[in-house]
Amino acid sequence: MIDFQITNMVGRIFGLILASSTLTAFAEDVTAKKEAKPEISAQLTFEKDIKPILRAHCLDCHGGVEGKKGKLDMRLVRTMLSGGETGPAIEPGNVDESYLIARIVDHEMPPKGAGVSPAELEKLKTWIAQGAKTARPEPAPEALGTTLGLTPEERAYWAFRPIADPTPPSVKSTGRVRTTVDKFLLASLEPLGIGFREDADKLTLIRRVTLDLAGVPPSPAEVRAFLADNRPDAYERLVDRLLASPQYGERWARHWMDVAGYADSDGGSAADTDRPHAWRYRDWLIRAFNDDKPLDAFLTEQLAGDEFVPRPWNNLTPHQVDLLTATGFLRMPADPTAADYSETARNQVMTDTIKVVTSTTLGLSVACAQCHDHRYDPISHVDYYRLRGMFDPALHWEGFRQPGARVVSLYRDLDRAAAAAVEEQVKPLAEKRAAYQADAMKRALVKELEKYQEPLKSQLKTAAETAADKRTPEMNALLDANPSVKISPGVLYQYLPDAAEELKKMDAAIGAVRAKKPPENFIAIYDEPPDRKPPVTKRLHRGDYRQPLEEVKPGIPEVLKPEGAVLDLDGTVQPAGHSSGRRTAFARWLFSDENPLTARVLANRIWMHHFGRGLVATAGEFGRLGEPPTHPELLDHLASELKRNGWRLKNFHKLIVLSSAYRQKAVRDPGRMSDDPDADGRLLSRFPVHRLDAETIRDRILAASGHLDNQMYGPPVDVQADDSGQVVVAGDSGRRSVYVKQKRSQPVSLMAAFDAPVMETHCERRTSATVATQSLMLLNGTFLLGEANRLAIAALDQKFVPEMIQAESISKGLASGTKMPDEPAALSGAVATIWERTLSRPPSEKELGRSLEFVREHVRTGAPPLPGLKGDNARDKYLTALAHLGQSLMASNEFLYTD
Repeated sequence: MIDFQITNMVGRIFGLILASSTLTAFAEDVTAKKEAKPEISAQLTFEKDIKPILRAHCLDCHGGVEGKKGKLDMRLVRTMLSGGETGPAIEPGNVDESYLIARIVDHEMPPKGAGVSPAELEKLKTWIAQGAKTARPEPAPEALGTTLGLTPEERAYWAFRPIADPTPPSVKSTGRVRTTVDKFLLASLEPLGIGFREDADKLTLIRRVTLDLAGVPPSPAEVRAFLADNRPDAYERLVDRLLASPQYGERWARHWMDVAGYADSDGGSAADTDRPHAWRYRDWLIRAFNDDKPLDAFLTEQLAGDEFVPRPWNNLTPHQVDLLTATGFLRMPADPTAADYSETARNQVMTDTIKVVTSTTLGLSVACAQCHDHRYDPISHVDYYRLRGMFDPALHWEGFRQPGARVVSLYRDLDRAAAAAVEEQVKPLAEKRAAYQADAMKRALVKELEKYQEPLKSQLKTAAETAADKRTPEMNALLDANPSVKISPGVLYQYLPDAAEELKKMDAAIGAVRAKKPPENFIAIYDEPPDRKPPVTKRLHRGDYRQPLEEVKPGIPEVLKPEGAVLDLDGTVQPAGHSSGRRTAFARWLFSDENPLTARVLANRIWMHHFGRGLVATAGEFGRLGEPPTHPELLDHLASELKRNGWRLKNFHKLIVLSSAYRQKAVRDPGRMSDDPDADGRLLSRFPVHRLDAETIRDRILAASGHLDNQMYGPPVDVQADDSGQVVVAGDSGRRSVYVKQKRSQPVSLMAAFDAPVMETHCERRTSATVATQSLMLLNGTFLLGEANRLAIAALDQKFVPEMIQAESISKGLASGTKMPDEPAALSGAVATIWERTLSRPPSEKELGRSLEFVREHVRTGAPPLPGLKGDNARDKYLTALAHLGQSLMASNEFLYTD
């Protein structure tokens, strides 16, 4: 607990908040990865040591591409020795005579980018001096085709190795082992002479795990019940209750919405058109998490749900609707084609789709290979188009369908029959209205023509009464010269106001009948046109759709297939007989034993959301551009456990949150502050303090004030700009943030300040920046002030009463200062209530006393009242003071961070 001291200067509190947060950010920054000086081995080899350097800097122009620059192929040592237009690139044993080194030293090569680093240059020189050795005989150049070729060293990279499923190690501190997670972590800590911190107290644990699993704080009643529960399994019972709560699905669906790039608008252009049906995919995610849908089914349905629903898509069952709704995952990338149907825009939709799918399921930056072979990972240009072939049947730029053409009606035959019956009831009413309006229009014309003299009057009458498609040019010219005669129903009220009113009544009667029609709902889906053969996928020179090259079969990147295995997926799988089946085959491969990445990626992402940082810190990048795992054996163990659990998440959560690693204190060992071998906390010798995400901050504020609306599902709550230009939630809605409209061009200002992502594509891992706008938002933002005021009113009116603090503590706090003459009798209880509802804990006697003194001093100084309150009565003065107390607590680090 934090002994939070209240002062009579709210601004000073915010300054302290900002300073403390800045120190937290600094502590995280100093742990950033630095470039390590490479160690030169006794004997360098091309495959292990040199090829990665050439891949990063040289092979775009001198690799597996058409028209190699200078006719120099640097994919093999033998081709460097044969050389290009200027002769051999290297001279084994002679660094000074090696043309490659001379061009690098003169900064002529590579022509772009940061260039070869001094450490890399030293390694190249050493390798040449040692004789430019290879690890094994090289293949013939023609055997590589247009790829860079794969070496055993590249296949041996940790992320591409099969999952090992290691046996949990033996440790000394067996008393601290609650789950297998603890063994792996302690095995890293004990050799350093450290272990876990002691368990956090029960109050900290219920706050931590409730915010983690449900995304909302525990209520005072829930805290009180947990503190009073002395059963040995009380904590496990708490975890089970949270996993069974509907709030669990809302919390964890929001995490997946990040990686899917969820948005309620299309983006990609200034138009940013709305996606009126996207929310059904969001609701599908919430239900999937609450139902504990296995992750293999969860992802297969998102990638290929349409392939399991036979056409025609009429009279769909609830299960079939769910399968189609799940494909909304592939509709989430930005899609500007409703406003911009250019070839460039259509191709960009495909590019973004592949980026989202591959980084989410494989943890690889495959998109880097769109224009050339990946510079760091063994993903070739051809590999990229193998993957593109999976999605070409639906998203190929030729025949691309705009968003409005990719929706399915949920109307059933019964609905259509009911709608037709209603229209039959409407028909006589509509005919009567049409006849009445036609007669009224004639009467209005007569009144207008009274302004004209003959023969013009008759000429205008004839022209006006002639159907528009039968008028002569002379008639049109006459009417254009006298536009007032062109009477429309919209101006009828100017001539016959009674008739206009009667028409409104008729419209209302017709509308009342039509309101009986079953509403027609739609889902936005991803599917392949049933009447079109899958297009041929071709490799595109430099990613340019205007320069197609050879045909490429849909398949898996070569490095992810066993050596010598067939790379192409079986495109004959047609679960419903109307689709290529490619995406189903891809999804099945993702969860096969052949693929080592997906289980690791998913396990790591779940771990990241529990601890604030993944075992692989770069959650969407398991390649060489990312960071290696801090605990590789633990990562493989978690991936194996995920499979053993049948890909179900709820038991997997328990494996993590029941561990001692998760339940330990967050504070550092005071005796090891200067020589802590786990100074940055990456080895998890303590629970890592981390800030709540933007949605949880907003939801926690709503929960504190009692304004949180627990209604689930349905269309999103709209957003709008307020008078100051800030984007806010429209109206007075207290819906959870997961239900707030995610419009790409209008992110909610409060949540954007706290790093909620704006979905240009998607978000693999949120940043946790500390910027001045956060404190300004908490100090001056109308949302926080409004909710603090709401909490103050509820506390002073005793709608909420203290549930955790003892009555004698309230009395002592009340007696600790000088009571004001007009002080409300419920003031002390109101202060205690505000503490309990904001920080989910009771104040200490000292904190209660100081808070009361803060309120009294606030009233004595006559601070300006909050909006909606007056400053000339005692009640409003106390409400303003109590609201500022609540605002200060909701802006504190204890509120914004989880420990």
